[in-house]
Amino acid sequence: MLKMTQYADRLLSGLDKVNFVEEVKTQQRNWIGRSEGAIIDFPIHDTRYMIQVFTTRPDTLFGATYLVVAPEHELFMNHESWIMNHDEVRRYVKEAARKTELERTAEGKDKTGVELKGIKAVNPATKEEIPIFVADYVLGNYGTGAIMAVPAHDERDRAFAEKFNLPIIDKPLISWDEALKIS
Repeated sequence: MLKMTQYADRLLSGLDKVNFVEEVKTQQRNWIGRSEGAIIDFPIHDTRYMIQVFTTRPDTLFGATYLVVAPEHELFMNHESWIMNHDEVRRYVKEAARKTELERTAEGKDKTGVELKGIKAVNPATKEEIPIFVADYVLGNYGTGAIMAVPAHDERDRAFAEKFNLPIIDKPLISWDEALKIS
């Protein structure tokens, strides 16, 4: 079995040895997509289940005001009975499946999504319940297929929060060490 992390590391280190213009090397590094970060567990309120998110910015954990899961996320397959508006969610997931990855992640596209009514996540830093949305701008094959949304520090999260009237809280940043203790 191929170990993707090791393969990505090898590709990245190989870029230092080729005679490409620096702009091309940067494009290749971005395309390879190796990111340093942390996996943080967000408990689903009143259950023993968690939604895992990968973030390159655990220092913004206190500012996470909602979660977003990809339409392909396992949450829909395993826990549909928890979702009070599952018909609306199912329609949205079906509609998202008709879009290409490029259409879903295009810069400046109108943000779409549906709140998963009946369930909430718990921000592990603040212990506050936060809503969970399904949105097509999150991809199931990238990271864990779920993100913590920090609208005060991310443009896409801010646009989504503004559209759905969600809180934008500019919480103080914490250190990586503090964030890792919480996760």
